[in-house]
Amino acid sequence: MSKRRVLRPLAHVPLDLALQGGGSHGAFTWGVLDRLLDDSTLPIAAISGTSAGALNAAVLATGWVDGGRAGAQAALRSFWGDVAARGSPSGGCFGGSTGPSPLKPDLAGYNLDTNPFYAWMAPWLRLFSPYQTSTAGSEALRQVLQRHVKPQHLQRGPIDLFITATAVRTGQPRVFDRHDLTIDALLASACLPTLFRAVEIEGEPYWDGGYSGNPALWPLIYNSRALDVLLVRINPLVRPQRPETADEIADRINEITFNAGLVAEMRAIQFVDKLIEQKRIAADEYKHLRLHVVADDESLAPLRASSKLNTKPDFLLALHALGHAAADRWLSQHRGDVGRRSTIDLRGDFLAARQAPPAAPALRLP
Repeated sequence: MSKRRVLRPLAHVPLDLALQGGGSHGAFTWGVLDRLLDDSTLPIAAISGTSAGALNAAVLATGWVDGGRAGAQAALRSFWGDVAARGSPSGGCFGGSTGPSPLKPDLAGYNLDTNPFYAWMAPWLRLFSPYQTSTAGSEALRQVLQRHVKPQHLQRGPIDLFITATAVRTGQPRVFDRHDLTIDALLASACLPTLFRAVEIEGEPYWDGGYSGNPALWPLIYNSRALDVLLVRINPLVRPQRPETADEIADRINEITFNAGLVAEMRAIQFVDKLIEQKRIAADEYKHLRLHVVADDESLAPLRASSKLNTKPDFLLALHALGHAAADRWLSQHRGDVGRRSTIDLRGDFLAARQAPPAAPALRLP
């Protein structure tokens, strides 16, 4: 097999970022962003983020205005340090859980399934809604965001942000941009309905954006000049093992639900790309995106949904290290592809096309 030729990087080709949500697993994305910000030749044009991805995006953009790339790195480091010190931004209070023992060095030790307090809380959350309890809700997260995010920087800064929340009444995505991006919008994007009461904005209640776009790609397609989009994925698409216990089934349903919107958008992008390649539609009328992904499914595979509430400092730092290493690998292998070609195969690598239905059966041409 011939070795893939590594291309010389093109300088100053704009790149869009698409950041998934996933509770404390967003520290993986922090590591990815920390490494990407080291490359001064890679401009960030716009960021689409959901939930934890939205928080990372807002903190980065705030720090960028205050101090450029170094300011963005410092802002992210300060934000995640605050999260570790004060408990989970998604409402958890399990930061004191036990990490991996010397006999169990993998990340599975950070799962909270055996934590007594979590075991007590889990059935409680299934029986009672946030409207039936007197918890502080998202107030802790609001206080953290007020310390690390400046809405005026998001509205006037050089990086366009697109933050997705889900309208409770319609189930449709609401994308907040520099014209209406506030602390409340960030809270809405990260509002898990089993933990928080819906965030009301202009009379409309909102839940976590992951239900309608994790993250949404279409705002980048319609509003950004960049043709390269880098997805930072922290929710696995594939689980080889069959879930059998109630908790395993619930975890897998959560993963499928929070990936559904992204998979649908990827399928639509692949369909348009195919039509462009076959010259059935004009290439100058549609964006022919170059797509890239940073992920580490193998390392994150041992983590259960419960770990998304774990904010133990060494866990967040371990996730940061994994994200930093994953981004470093991507830069080493694919930095030269930015501005030239996609580095993922949508049909083979992302969509499992052999098992998936056609992208848009009603639009199939003879």
